[in-house]
Amino acid sequence: MQCITTKYMSPTNTKGARIKATISSGKISATISYPHEDSRNAHALAALKLARKIGWTGTLIEGSTKTGSVFVFASGDRFKI
Repeated sequence: MQCITTKYMSPTNTKGARIKATISSGKISATISYPHEDSRNAHALAALKLARKIGWTGTLIEGSTKTGSVFVFASGDRFKI
């Protein structure tokens, strides 16, 4: 199973702030300019861009990490804990 991780990338001398989304294999990624007008959803917007790029569909569930966010897709099969 693959997941999408996102991380904030600080601005440089040539590029503004960005959010990079990567699938867990590390082989495919997508980067967006940091959306200052919608900063609450910045990581979700990057994850959505990547999911659309590779044709994944479904409901994304977000969790926090030390460096950004992680996204997994919800399915109809739920586990009770």
